[in-house]
Amino acid sequence: MSSVLSNQQRVPVHGLFIDGRQVPASRADLLDVLNPATGELLAQISHASEADVDRAVKSAHAAFESDEWSAMSNRTRAKLINKLADVFEAHLEEMYHLETANNGRSLNETRAQISRLPDFFRYNAGLAIARRDSVIPVDGNYLNYTIRTPIGVVGNSTPFNHPLMIMVKSLAPTLASGCTTVVKPSEYTPLTTLRLAKLFVEAGLPPGVFNVVTGLGPTTGKALAEHPLLAKWVLTGGTEAGRITGALAGTNFAHQTLELGGKTPVLVFDDFDVDQAVNYAAFGAFVGAGQTCICGSRQIVQDSIYDEFVEKLAAKAKAIRIGNPADPSVQLGPVVSARQQQRVLNYVRIGLEEDKARLVAGGKAPADPSLKNGFFVEPTVFADVTPDMRIFQEEVFGPFVSVSKFSTEAQALAMANDSPFGLAGAVRTKDVTRAHRVAARLKCGIVWINDHHRLDPASPWGGIKDSGIGRECGTESFDQHFETKSVMVRMDDTPFDWYKDTSSQRRLN
Repeated sequence: MSSVLSNQQRVPVHGLFIDGRQVPASRADLLDVLNPATGELLAQISHASEADVDRAVKSAHAAFESDEWSAMSNRTRAKLINKLADVFEAHLEEMYHLETANNGRSLNETRAQISRLPDFFRYNAGLAIARRDSVIPVDGNYLNYTIRTPIGVVGNSTPFNHPLMIMVKSLAPTLASGCTTVVKPSEYTPLTTLRLAKLFVEAGLPPGVFNVVTGLGPTTGKALAEHPLLAKWVLTGGTEAGRITGALAGTNFAHQTLELGGKTPVLVFDDFDVDQAVNYAAFGAFVGAGQTCICGSRQIVQDSIYDEFVEKLAAKAKAIRIGNPADPSVQLGPVVSARQQQRVLNYVRIGLEEDKARLVAGGKAPADPSLKNGFFVEPTVFADVTPDMRIFQEEVFGPFVSVSKFSTEAQALAMANDSPFGLAGAVRTKDVTRAHRVAARLKCGIVWINDHHRLDPASPWGGIKDSGIGRECGTESFDQHFETKSVMVRMDDTPFDWYKDTSSQRRLN
């Protein structure tokens, strides 16, 4: 991924962002950042070493301990977080274009997603003001209350698919709670994270509160996850990455939030409008070029509408406009890299040769010669997929969806829950009792009824099983950034001497 540029190939070269400014890394090698739609070089980034990561974490730790940040009142901090939201909002147009160029998501999708992100800061600023500690009724003449204190430095490793959104889900509660952070963005998509860090410091965020180290997972990411000064480790990525880094962070007993892989089942019952089910299926499966952990990749459809659903979904997939994501008329951009493109195409081969499923749409790179240098994959639909097939069980992470048939509600639930993952699920039905009944029995952390891919700053987000632990968003995420201290106050002046007459004592604890 690294290269040496000629004088004719000048592009921006980004250092690390530590202690409020851009600084050079100790390593000389650089990593290329490509435009996935064209394969062209966008920028180069530093490859942070273990020493660089140590410098960043120590900067975050010093900022956490400083009076400027730690002694800041909740209301003052909330005002600052709201100011950061305003600054972010003022630079949205810049962020739309930078993120689209960097990760290949269509401009319309990027605009629709990033435009909501300032509200994540505003929501958490509200929690900072509204939070209360508890007074707990206990037995005896005692006052028991709690004090919550910010946990410290949060290490955050973010993925390539939604660079800003996923980073903001962690950054907003981290800052609003009074913690500090070191973020390692994906080496594929670091540009908007680096830009936001600079904007926030210029807006008044104290130096060292928000640091960014760029580099590769096995080097930079490993050094961050295992750093002994981390109080919390946050990772959004693959399940195997979660196992590896979770074990590293666990050595130092860091708190953890891991949002990992997914294989979202969508249960489509025959009382739901087929055309609407197809529209939701296409949205759930192909938005973000299918590179979402909650991609609606398993469409489980009742037998009486199955054939019609397959036919219409195939037609819908073939009609999606593929092209350069900077063009507002384009509906589907590339996947993030040549490696990811090959991964998706390899699963097409698996679906055809190993699983013997029926390919009804896509399955290859577009023939358009203007797209040949980008990492594009046609929207791909496989039909007649059964739970024993690899394309039913394994996460593809691309514009790739399977369709399976069921007869009864019990059969649909069994198929949906037949997965090592448990991030999200969805139900399509007009029967309100069935909707709630099925939602309760789906083994996952998020369920959408007659919708898909909806997120709100107030709504907890996360999974179970191989999809990870912990929750982002909501009070759940905010509260996970504090340690709770219990204070017990004796409210009785009666003299105490346990050893004067031990036999008369009736209470030890």
